[in-house]
Formats: sequence, C-alpha cells, structure tokens
Amino acid sequence: MATIRKRGNGWRAEVYRNGRRRSKTFHTKAQAQSWALQVEVELDDLQMGRIPADKTIRDLWQRYLHEVSPGKRGERWERLRLEALCRDDSLADVPLRELSPQAISAWRDRRLRQVLPATVLREWNLLSNAFNIGLQEWGWVAENPMTRVRKPATPAARDRRLTQDEIDRLVVASGYTDEQPPETLTARVGATMLFAIETAMRAGEIAGLIWGHVHVERRYVHLPLTKNGKPRDVPLSTRALELIERMRPLTGEHENNPVFGLSPRQIDVLFRKIKKKVGIEDLHFHDTRREALSRLAAKFDVMDLAKISGHQDLRILQNVYYAPKVDDLVSKMD
Repeated sequence: MATIRKRGNGWRAEVYRNGRRRSKTFHTKAQAQSWALQVEVELDDLQMGRIPADKTIRDLWQRYLHEVSPGKRGERWERLRLEALCRDDSLADVPLRELSPQAISAWRDRRLRQVLPATVLREWNLLSNAFNIGLQEWGWVAENPMTRVRKPATPAARDRRLTQDEIDRLVVASGYTDEQPPETLTARVGATMLFAIETAMRAGEIAGLIWGHVHVERRYVHLPLTKNGKPRDVPLSTRALELIERMRPLTGEHENNPVFGLSPRQIDVLFRKIKKKVGIEDLHFHDTRREALSRLAAKFDVMDLAKISGHQDLRILQNVYYAPKVDDLVSKMD
C-alpha cells in the first residue's frame, strides 16, 4: 500500500513493494496518488517477471525496429526515425521499469523546440505503437505512458495552392517542353508535376506507375497498392494521356518498366532544386495533390472525388486537400 504524506508545499508518495522502495514528491495529492498507483503496478509486474529489469527504452525500440518495421510499407522512414531517437540518450536510456508519462512529456517538450509539431505528431504515433507492442505482445511495459500525456496541438491544415505563373516558371526551370520527350531527370520531374496536377496522384504513386497498369484505350491507370493499402483506378484527362505518351520513347513499353523512370527520392530532391532555382518558397510537391483535387472539384461531386483521390475519410478530403479559391466560389453564386 502506498503512503502519501504532506511535506511542506507538496505531497510525498512512498511505495514499498516486493522488497523495492520508490518515493517522489509532487505538487498535488492527486499527482502523488497517480504516480504511486503506477509504481505499484510496475513493481508487481517486475515481481511476476513481465518487465525485464535490464531493458531500456532503446532496447524496446531496437527490437521493434528489427521485428515490426520490416513488415511495414514505411520501413525506411521508421528505421531512420527510430535510429535517430535511439541517439536521444535522455529518453532512450530510461529503464523500462522506470518508464513514466513524465519522461514522455519531457521528450515532447524537447522535440517541440527542435522541430515542427507535425513532425512530433508523426514520431508520437510511431512511439505509441512501439509501446503498445511492448505492452500487448512482449510484456516489456506495464502500460503505454503516452496515453496519459497531452499530445501537441494538431497544426492547421495546409491550404497552399499553385498559381499558373508558378507552374509555368517551374516547368521552364525543369527544362520540360511539349515539343520533345523529357530526356533529363529534371525535365521528367517537370512532366511528373504536370501529371500530378492532372491526376491528384502522389509522388510515390507516380514513381511506382508501370506500363502494365496504363490503360490508354479506357483512359485510366491502375494503382494496385496505395497509401491506405487498397488499390485504386485513376481516370486520365487528355492532358494526362499526352504526358504519358511523351514518356514512351524514353522508358520503353515493357509492362514492368516504370512510366516516368523516377524514384520518389529523385522527385523530391529535384523538385526542391527546381523551386529553389525560381525562388518559390513554402511549396511541396505534395501540394500538387491539393491543386489537382481543387480543380477536379469543379467537375466531380465529393463521392467521385474521393474515388479518384482514394480518401476514405471525407473530412480529410474536405479539410486538407480541397481548397477552392474564393473567386471560384463567387463565380458559382449567380
């Protein structure tokens, strides 16, 4: 049974269980009681052999990295994130038997001083999943401490759209022209950007598009595996078909050949160089998806738009990707 005592301006909690003693002082009695309850559970788990006494948070992350991440599509991102987090000794060195919400909140505050809240939230989801696996499958933790810590505020959804002037400048800087096939990788990125604006496809989806999944006669491309894990068919505009046709002499028509001959990383790196060359800031390649969906919204209702984009949650489609310009809305009033 824990002992809670008033001490000066605070409250001291003491726990003695299974031959182990822990104590800590808090500002309020409720905080002391909450901590004492958690410690009792942890010490009981240690007695039962469920929480390894010699394991740290780093050990849990490394096991997750080797056993769980390889089976996921985002393996590369998870590996890079977890390897970086393992170098954060302030959190990674914490023994699992001493894992607490306070350790997580200290990490959260430290990361928010280093990166944007959106980055912290992505890392948050990864760490929370790792702790859940450690709790439910490995018996390495008594609870997921992140469930008792306040998440960073969700940042406002981006509403960045491209102007026609920006599109023209980016195309010129890439070296792409409708007069000839885009032979350089940079010119292919220009064609990829235009294709994305026509189709609302992601950079990874465009990079993974192969000739065997292009159906010119029926004017669509098939995506067998998308971000949500489900296949999707994307209709093609006349302009999108023209862009695809210009790639044939360069990448060949074997069904397994990539249409645009680019990797996602090449698209990302070269697009950054192109926009820097023309002095455009605060623009991501992914913003082409918002631009495309905002344009397509003038032709399709929301259900058809969701089929094209692959969104299962219409709220995300509305709040994040559909960003009509006020002039367009005014023009529909009369």
